[in-house]
Amino acid sequence: MKKVLFLTVVVFVALTQIWSQSANVSSKNTENNQNRFFRIPLIGEKAPTFTAESTNGIITFPSDYGKKWKLLFSHPQDFTAVCSTEIMELANLQDDFDKLGVKVVVVSADPLDVHKQWKKAMENLTLDNNKKIKINFPIVDDENISISKEYGMINAKNNSTKSVRGVFIIDPDNIIQALYFYPMNVGRSTDELLRVVSALQTTSREQVMTPVNWKVGNDVLLLSPPKIDEENSSDIADNYSNPAWFLWYKKYNPK
Repeated sequence: MKKVLFLTVVVFVALTQIWSQSANVSSKNTENNQNRFFRIPLIGEKAPTFTAESTNGIITFPSDYGKKWKLLFSHPQDFTAVCSTEIMELANLQDDFDKLGVKVVVVSADPLDVHKQWKKAMENLTLDNNKKIKINFPIVDDENISISKEYGMINAKNNSTKSVRGVFIIDPDNIIQALYFYPMNVGRSTDELLRVVSALQTTSREQVMTPVNWKVGNDVLLLSPPKIDEENSSDIADNYSNPAWFLWYKKYNPK
């Protein structure tokens, strides 16, 4: 009887340990799966916050930039050909972004000391206009890819940084208004980024929309038809056009 009782206790303890180990493995697997799920924040959502080292010192994004438009531009690695041309062109267009009130922040999945070397190398090169560029915006250290994860730029299947090629346009209230992702072998269009920021600012300020291929100075679209009566009919004809009942344009009028 004592042997039976002893064996029962031994079996019970062994099974308890097995169940405990299985539960721990299951818990760890669940935790790992959750850690590998990196969701992209979408249009209309708050931009994720981060504090990190950069070539301009420690920054907290986006709060350090107050009620400004922000452009978050990410890279998978320093000293890559495509990324280098993008950084230099962003630097070349800094005055254009400044005129729009846009603060540029670059994130790259390399350590700070490599960022500094990369920045120095690019500033020693010359562009097509034979002028050297000065990179005033910060290049942020994301060696631990925590920022890339917050912004959903990591491939959850393999943790590769190849997909850290995102662009996020963020408004003064720190709401994401546009986002793009590009492969490593295709350079991004800075002209398009300037165009979209201008369009977003115009639509927000004037409560209008922009048609296909819109550029600054082109006609815009109305959210709803203007009110027409006998007194303002001539004004409507001068300032608006409607090729169809569902399509109303407001003519561009330089001020």
